[in-house]
Formats: sequence, C-alpha cells, structure tokens
Amino acid sequence: MIKNDGDFGLPPYAAKNRDVVEQRLSDVSAGTGLQETLTIEWRTKPQVVQVIDMPVNSLYYNPGTHRIRAQRSYDPQLDRRLDEDPWSEDSQKYLQHLLQAEPSDPSKRDKDFDALKQSLADFKQNEPGLITREGILVNGNTRAAALRELGVENIRVAVLPDSCTWADINRVELSLQLRHDTRRPYSYINRLLTIDEQVESGRPLKEVARDFRIRESTAEQDLWVLSCLRDLSDRSSAGDVQLRLLDFEDAQERLREVHRAFAKESKADAQKAELLKENRLAAIVMNFSKTDVRLIEADFRGRYLEHRLPDALKAAPAAAPARVIPGINRAVKAEVPQVAAARAFTDSVLRAKAVVRAKEKVPTAQLDAATSVFEAAHKAVEDALEPAGKDARVRKRKQAAPDRLNDACQDIEQCITDMVLASASRSLDEEALDEAVLKLKATLKKLAQATTQTIEVPGEGVEWLRDAVRQGQA
Repeated sequence: MIKNDGDFGLPPYAAKNRDVVEQRLSDVSAGTGLQETLTIEWRTKPQVVQVIDMPVNSLYYNPGTHRIRAQRSYDPQLDRRLDEDPWSEDSQKYLQHLLQAEPSDPSKRDKDFDALKQSLADFKQNEPGLITREGILVNGNTRAAALRELGVENIRVAVLPDSCTWADINRVELSLQLRHDTRRPYSYINRLLTIDEQVESGRPLKEVARDFRIRESTAEQDLWVLSCLRDLSDRSSAGDVQLRLLDFEDAQERLREVHRAFAKESKADAQKAELLKENRLAAIVMNFSKTDVRLIEADFRGRYLEHRLPDALKAAPAAAPARVIPGINRAVKAEVPQVAAARAFTDSVLRAKAVVRAKEKVPTAQLDAATSVFEAAHKAVEDALEPAGKDARVRKRKQAAPDRLNDACQDIEQCITDMVLASASRSLDEEALDEAVLKLKATLKKLAQATTQTIEVPGEGVEWLRDAVRQGQA
C-alpha cells in the first residue's frame, strides 16, 4: 500500500498481515481448483482481484469508512482518539461499537446489524469482503464485526492491488456500496457527507450524482440540506455541548420538503423563503411530524405563533450581522427584523435541545433551564399549529370545488380526442355517448342551481352557466 497525504498510516501488524496475504494469494494461484474472484472498479476500469480466507481477528476496521462517518461524533473523546491513533485497541473497539449501533442513536444496538448477524449464522458469508494487503477492511467492516461476535475464525476477502492508496480505498468502497444488491445502505447523513466529500475532492456534481444513481438536482438538494444541518449544528453550541449531524438522521423527508418549499418561495420572495425555512427548521428540531411541518408557512410566526410565545422567546437580537446563505456561499446584508427574530427563536430551541440531549454532561441548573425553554417553545408551536391546521383545511375546502371542475374539464378534453379517434375508426358508440351527454346536462343543471344558493355576485363563468341552463329549459 502506497502512502499519500491525509492517510491513516499503517496498522501495527501490517507487515505480518502482508506476509500472510501474500502467502495465501500464492497458495490460491498454485491451486488447481476453481478460484474465487471479485470484480471491482479500479481507477475507472474493471479489475478482477483474488479472494482468500483471512483470520477475521487479524484484520482492522477502516477508520475512514463512510458507513459511520457521522456517528463518529457520538463520543467526542473517542472520536479525537480515533484521529490520533486509529489502530489502537480503544479506537478499533469504538469503530466496532459504531458498526453495531443504530445510525440515529448510537447508544442503541441496530436491529439491522442483528439481522445481518443472524443471516451470517444461518447462511454463512455469501459475498467476500475486501482488504488491503496490510489487512485493512475496505468493504465488509460490518460483516467482520458480526462474524467476530459469532466466533467465526475466518472471513473471505478479496485483496486490493499492492499500489492502492487511501484515495483508491475511498473510491472502491463507494463504488461497491452503490451496487444494487443486498448490501446495507449508508445512513442518510453518511450519504450526504459522502456526496459532499466527492464534490469537494473535485469531482463534477453530475458525475457524483450518476454514481449515486440520482438526478443532479437531487444531489444539489442533498448538498443544500447538509449545509443547513452544519449551520444548525454550529448555531446549537451551548458551552461545551452542541447538536451533531447524526441528531437529524431521521429527518430526511422533512428536510427535503423544506428545500422544495424554500426553492419555490425563493422565486417569488427571498425574505418569505427565509422565514419559511427558519420556521420549519425550528419545528423539525422540536421533532414535529411531517404533516405538522407542512402547515408552517412564511407567515406562521406573525399570524399564529408570536402571541403564544413567552416573552423570553420573543426577543430578537439587537443587531443581526451579515451572513452567508447555506448552499450558495454568498454574503448577504443584515437580516430584516422578522427573519432575525425567526433565527433567534430557532437558535434558542437549538441550544436548549443540545443541552437536553447532553443530560448528565451539564449542570442540573443548566439542564432544568434548557428543558423549560424547550418545553415552552414546543407548547407554543403546538398550540399555534392547531389554528394553522384549521385554516389549511378551510383553504383546502374552498379550493376543492374549482379543482374538481378543472379535473372534469381535462376529462372532457380527453373525451374529445377519444371521440375523434373512435369516429375515424367507425367504433364510436353514439347511443352511449348520447346518454353520457344527457347525464352531463343534468349535472350542469344541478351545478347551476347550487351556484344560485352559494354565489351572490356571479362572475362571467357562473353567469354563462346559469344562462345556458335557463335557455335549455326554455
């Protein structure tokens, strides 16, 4: 393995592993039986590599694996230790813990890991992993962790070429992960981080999107979301604690909807777009449901929330500084008061949640104060959502009748096309059509009667409908 800038160095028993790998590769090549191989993408070209058996306990977890990139921040002390010495016993144990843990909450064991472990116990290893000659796992880290728990001595692994670098390791891991098979997918946040890493390395976004089998616009959305999450994490800092990216692991759909709503609103009014984004992000931090978050528009604070907030949560900063828009990296002028107030509220919620999440790591007085702030904010938003929901339902009812008529018009347009085609082929059922038109006539009569009961000042369209029905009755 060739060293290059930014790598993790070599593990303690790299030379010993290399000797074992070389001997087993030699033994396999000298054999007369069917040899197992694995095809990988190697420097833009397919390459076939040999598969051997290796003692699972002699291999090292890859400290740079994308699978647990976000989860590393779960324990800051161990994360720093991992940077300092990734091959130490403590660092390798921490990696094993994260591979077994639930992505959104590494304090809990992942059910998917237990399912993988059971599958390996029942059906053995279906696919080989992948290692360097020094025994670093490039692919198959989670399987190795499961096999170790099962007490299995050996793992089948393919071996990378001797000239591999850490850049090669990252690219090969990514290409294997994105294959369509039964492999466990990256968690949401790790997927965002991987896309960002690939773009930052200089790869065109279009090319990265193709690797992930997504549209370029989806990749742009993912980068916008990641930029927002990093901003939220920075703003949540309260002393020695702050929220981590992995704390937003379960907010994927809500965050994507925020981006769609923000992009749509931005075309009409940038200020309203910022208000909408801040209002919705605050609700996501407080873990409101997707349907609740959808009720929050740009006017949510002024129309429903402001008078429900306690005074301590109403205050806006004295002067809002110029800042950079997430995802655009463009400096903008100081925010207008409404946006500054919305950001101040989101900041208060973020810092409170960071302290509440820390629990035993902060003084009791600080925890109690943060809990009080978070609960007060949550109750205010919850109370504000009730009238917002009622108004949304009223708007939906008001729009229901016009929407149904528009749908009916589209159906009639399609009917005209179908009539022309049927007439050309002499297959038009004229009697059935006549019956349908009579039914339409009766329905339009009912519609006209309904407008006389509900519309006091008819417009041009309603007036035409009433006249047409009166003439038909004459």
